Amino acid sequence: MRIVFMGTPELAATVLSRLIEEKYEVVLCVTQPDKPVGRKQVLTPPPAKVMAASHGIEVWQPSTLRTDDALEKIRAVEPDLIITAAYGKILPQAMLDIPKYGCLNVHGSLLPQYRGAAPVQRAIMDLQTKTGVTIMKMDAGMDTGDILTQTEVAITPRVHTPELMEQLAVAGADLLIRTIPGYIDGTIHPVPQDHEKATMSPPIEKDEGKISWNRPCAAISAQIHALSSWPGASTMWKGGRLKIYDACTAEESDILENYRRDHGEPEPGTVLFAKKGTLAVMCKDAPILLLELQPSSGKRMKAIDCAHNFEVGAKMEDEP
Repeated sequence: MRIVFMGTPELAATVLSRLIEEKYEVVLCVTQPDKPVGRKQVLTPPPAKVMAASHGIEVWQPSTLRTDDALEKIRAVEPDLIITAAYGKILPQAMLDIPKYGCLNVHGSLLPQYRGAAPVQRAIMDLQTKTGVTIMKMDAGMDTGDILTQTEVAITPRVHTPELMEQLAVAGADLLIRTIPGYIDGTIHPVPQDHEKATMSPPIEKDEGKISWNRPCAAISAQIHALSSWPGASTMWKGGRLKIYDACTAEESDILENYRRDHGEPEPGTVLFAKKGTLAVMCKDAPILLLELQPSSGKRMKAIDCAHNFEVGAKMEDEP
C-alpha cells in the first residue's frame, strides 16, 4: 500500500516512525515549511521532516494545499491512502478524493470533544482527567469525519503538554497500526460523530499565558502546565514580567494558616512563604507552589535556587 503521510511536530514524527517500522510504503511526507526557532531565530526543520529524511522518504513542504499544483503533486505519487497527524492544515475535498482508501487522521482527543488545533492544551486547562486519540476518516470539515477507533489516555495532575503529547503520540501510533488492516478489509466500520456533543479547541493565543491570581489554584496550576512550552504562563513582579514554567498545589500544608496568624488574610497574588526552596503564592481559594521561574532579565531557575529572593507579603500582579 502506497501511503502519503502529512504531519509536522513530534507527535507526527512518532506516528511516521511507527509506519516505517511496520514496513508500510510511505512514498511522500508532506509537512510544514521550516520555521525560525528560539531567540536566535534559527531556521529549523519540523520533526516529521527530519524523520522522513533520515529514512530516505521524499519530503514536500508546500505553503498551501489549495492549488492545482498541489493536487497534481499528490496524484503523481498515486497514494492508496493518506494519513495525517497534526499536519496543521485542512485538506481540500479534491485532495481527500485522490487515494483509493481515502484519508485517515490521528487526532489527539476523544472526538467529538476538542476538535481543532490545540486539543491537548485545552484538555489540561479544562482540568479533564482523561483524553485520548481518535483515528478518524477525514472529510472537508475541522475534525468532523467519521470515527474508526479510539483509545483513552489519563491526564495526571502534574502532566505538562509535551509529556502528554508524547503519551498520545505513542498511543496514537499503536492505535493506527491496529486500525489500518481492519479499515482496509472492511471489518472496522466508520461511525458518524455526534455533532451536538462537539467542543472546539482553537489555537492557543499568546495572551492566554497571563495569570489572573483571582482564579482557583487548580485552574492556575493547569494553565501553567498546559502552556509551559508556549507561550509560558506569566505574571508581573516588581515591575517586570515573571514567567512560571512549573507549579503544584500546596496540599496538606499549613502555609496559609501560618500566614493568616502572622499577617492576616492575604489577597490573591500575595507571596505567603519564600524560603528553603518553597515559594507559595495565594490564589483565589488556596496557595500554589511555584517550582520553576524565569524573571524577564534572568535565566530559568528552580524555586530551590531563587525562593529566598521573594518577599513575603508582597504581591504578584496580573499582567496588563
